[in-house]
Amino acid sequence: MSDRTLLRVEDLHLHYQTRRGVVRAVDGVSFEVRRNEALVVLGESGCGKSSLAKALMRVLPRNIHQVSGRVMLGETELMALSDERFRRDVQWVRMALVMQASMNALNPVVRVGEQVVEPLRVLRRWPRARALARAVEVFELVGVSTDFLRRYPFELSGGMRQRVVLAMALVTEPELVILDEPTSALDVLTQAGIMNVLKRLKRELGTSFILITHDVATSSELADRVALMYAGEIVEVSDAAQFFDAPAHPYSQMLMASVPRLHQEQRPEPIPGQPPSLLDPPSGCRFADRCPSRFKRCAQHPDSFRLGDRRRVRCWLYAGGDER
Repeated sequence: MSDRTLLRVEDLHLHYQTRRGVVRAVDGVSFEVRRNEALVVLGESGCGKSSLAKALMRVLPRNIHQVSGRVMLGETELMALSDERFRRDVQWVRMALVMQASMNALNPVVRVGEQVVEPLRVLRRWPRARALARAVEVFELVGVSTDFLRRYPFELSGGMRQRVVLAMALVTEPELVILDEPTSALDVLTQAGIMNVLKRLKRELGTSFILITHDVATSSELADRVALMYAGEIVEVSDAAQFFDAPAHPYSQMLMASVPRLHQEQRPEPIPGQPPSLLDPPSGCRFADRCPSRFKRCAQHPDSFRLGDRRRVRCWLYAGGDER
């Protein structure tokens, strides 16, 4: 693994057991994140993005059918760690998660300052005064008045609550922060404010981010690289400039064609059809039924092919590339 690589995920699976059968939410996902890099995981609702975050952070429900794969954080093999050691040494210490709904992540009857200092008090055994001093630092960092330390979550706006949750994630100075739809419930101006905070944190602290979103416009603000998910798999990984300017996978191309643009006469084109059920995904290419470029070979499951440095596409159209 390169010295610059912070996180490497190889063949990660997360399947749920339900009454209707096994849901293959994350099905053989591989990618890497370098230090001081922002990877955007982009895709439609239900494609497995949030399940990927849960698998990485071990925030798992009870109905797990299978969790497998290899996850390296630096030189540490995370899948080999016991739950106790993962909680003590990794969770909220080296990796932190910003949940999708900020109000669900906060205790409504506890002042936000007490919630922000909790990781320091529990995991690092810091005295309360030292932990509160650190909370003041991170509040200033994310643009929240320190007066809000004594407020309850319901006294804050949605944007302020999201910044508080971000402060909770940053208080232990983790190497990697995973953000699950951090701006989905916010107005456009507040979204822009949150994204500006993230860009400043990346620039000033060198923090690495995984941003999970379905919003192409939001993702372009922060992304160094993009991983596009479809039906539990990653179908394209590439540098952000390559992805937004010249997407390779047919799904990537159709997704970008569906996005409205200010300085473009061509109207957005919707993607026809629906994603397949993750209870019984197709044995071949999972995008084939919606793909205008499908051909006979698409009845087989495609490999992931390399197209130059750090770009991979899961599509038979690129079978001339180097196989993963």
